[in-house]
Amino acid sequence: MTAMMTVDDLMKVMRAAAGQDENVDLDGDVLDVPFADLGYDSLALLETAVRIEREYGTRLADDLATTARTPREFLTLVNDGIGVG
Repeated sequence: MTAMMTVDDLMKVMRAAAGQDENVDLDGDVLDVPFADLGYDSLALLETAVRIEREYGTRLADDLATTARTPREFLTLVNDGIGVG
């Protein structure tokens, strides 16, 4: 079984996939902050999903970028997809 993805793992992948808004602290408590407030749009989430699929070896739902509105929701979907949610 693949290890559970953490919020730190997610933020690392998101930074690599889409960069980081210099006015947003991604190292703080961001689990329930909407992606729009973190500076990420649906394209950034799609790129993040692609990278996660590559790194974790699991197929994620195509609508992941449109259904997850916060890092917590995204992590739930990812971890359910890799069988640890």
